[in-house]
Amino acid sequence: MNRRLFAILITCVLGLSAITASAQQQTPALPQGVATRSVNIWSDGTRLSGDLFYPKSMKAEDNLPAIILCHGWGGVRSHLNRAYAPQFASRGYVVLTFDYRGWGDSDSRLVVRGQMPKADEHGEVAVKAQAIRELVDPLDQTEDIVNAINFIEGEAGVDTARIALWGTSYGGGHVVYVAANDPRVRCVVSQVASMDSSLIVSSPLYQGGTTRAHRETVQRTRGEIDPVPQGVDKVPNLRGTPFVSRMMNYRPVEHANKLKVPILILDAEKEELLDIKLNGGLVYERVKDRVPARYHIFPGIKHYDIYSTKLREATEMAIEWFDKHLKGAKMK
Repeated sequence: MNRRLFAILITCVLGLSAITASAQQQTPALPQGVATRSVNIWSDGTRLSGDLFYPKSMKAEDNLPAIILCHGWGGVRSHLNRAYAPQFASRGYVVLTFDYRGWGDSDSRLVVRGQMPKADEHGEVAVKAQAIRELVDPLDQTEDIVNAINFIEGEAGVDTARIALWGTSYGGGHVVYVAANDPRVRCVVSQVASMDSSLIVSSPLYQGGTTRAHRETVQRTRGEIDPVPQGVDKVPNLRGTPFVSRMMNYRPVEHANKLKVPILILDAEKEELLDIKLNGGLVYERVKDRVPARYHIFPGIKHYDIYSTKLREATEMAIEWFDKHLKGAKMK
C-alpha cells in the first residue's frame, strides 16, 4: 500500500474530528418523551464521563432493552448525543454514550513521573504525574466498553438479558471484538468499520512495521522509552496518538468466529479507504451461516456519507435490527 493511499485510508476510516467539532456546536432539543442524565463510569480506576438517554415514562421496575453506543478514532459522545442516542431512546431503549478514557470529558489515565513516594497510613501519595490524553489504544477502549456494559447492567429498569452494542468506524471493530468475548452482549450493529488494526502497523506511515512495534514493547517494559506514547506517530489531520505497539495484534475480524449473536453490518460501496471485502465483508462471511446476520452495502456512498446523507436510513436500519432481535425475540 503506498503512502498516499494509506493516508487517505486512515483519515477517512478512523477520523471523525470534523464531525465531532460540528456536533459540539449543536445542542438540539430532545425528542418529546425522552429524558437524559449525566453519569460516571469507572473503568480500570479511571472515571469515564457518560450520558443516559431513556423514555421519560421509564420506571425502576421496567425491563427495557439497552444499547451502548461506541465511537471511533477521535470521536466523542457529543456527536452520538446529537445524532443517535435520542433517536434510539425515543423508540423505547435505554441508551448509554460515553467518552473513552482520556477523551472528551472523561478523566485521564495518569503516569507517575519520578520516584513513587511512600504511601501514608491511608495508602495515599502525592506525585508528579503526566495526564495521558487522546491516546488511541484499542485494548483500553475495549475495556472501557466492557465497563460500560458493567455500568448498564446495574441500571434500574434495564433488562440485563437484552444489552446491545452499536459501533461506528474504529468503534465498529470494537463492538465485534467485545461481543465475541462477552456473553452479555445480545445483539450488534457495526457500521463502516475498520476490523484490522494490523494495517496501521504495516503501513508506510509507521516506519519499521511489526519489528519496530515489538522492539518498542520491550523498550517500554524496560523503561527505556516512555511507558505510554504521546504526540508521536501522528496521522495527518487526525487527533490522537496511535498506540501502535498495542495495535499490532488487534484484529477484531479474527474474533468473528466466536460471535454468537445477531449482527447487522453496514458498509459504503464507494469506501475510498479500505477494502470492505477484508473488513465488514469478511466478518459477514465468517458469521452468516452461524448467527442471524445481514450485510448491507449502501450504493454510491463514501465513508462519511453514513453520517450525513445516509444518517437517517442507517439509523432506521439499526433500530429495525434491534427491534427484531431485542424486542421481537424471546431472550434466553
